[in-house]
Amino acid sequence: MKKPIVYFICTGNSCRSQMAEGWARHFAGDKVTVVSGGIEAHGLNPRAIQVMQEAGVDMSSHTSNLIDNDVLNQSDYAITLCGDAYDRCPVTPPHVKRLHWGYEDPARATGTEEEIMEKFREVRDAIRDRVREFMIELTKTTQS
Repeated sequence: MKKPIVYFICTGNSCRSQMAEGWARHFAGDKVTVVSGGIEAHGLNPRAIQVMQEAGVDMSSHTSNLIDNDVLNQSDYAITLCGDAYDRCPVTPPHVKRLHWGYEDPARATGTEEEIMEKFREVRDAIRDRVREFMIELTKTTQS
């Protein structure tokens, strides 16, 4: 049986989609193929790497990538994590289930370093909870 492919998409593939990819790999292991990409490639956000590391997920080896249309067209799910990606995501074939989970961009947070890091942690935890639930459901349905 083919493993489901989940594609997380954001504007720059530097933060939210990277966190979602990290969490999905953490929760689903090798039961799901997980990919992330962006409308643009902005490089990994060091704060995103740091807050994921605090939560026990190492994404320091991830790379910031542009959307790969071939992989996108083979995906079972395309999940956008920001409004810009939702609006600009390439058209997908009918079999690709499109979901939109909008999250505030923690890279735009302002204030002290601690306040900015707090916003990163808040977004990290929100993405974790959503991804965990999604991966539990997805791996349940693929096992049966």
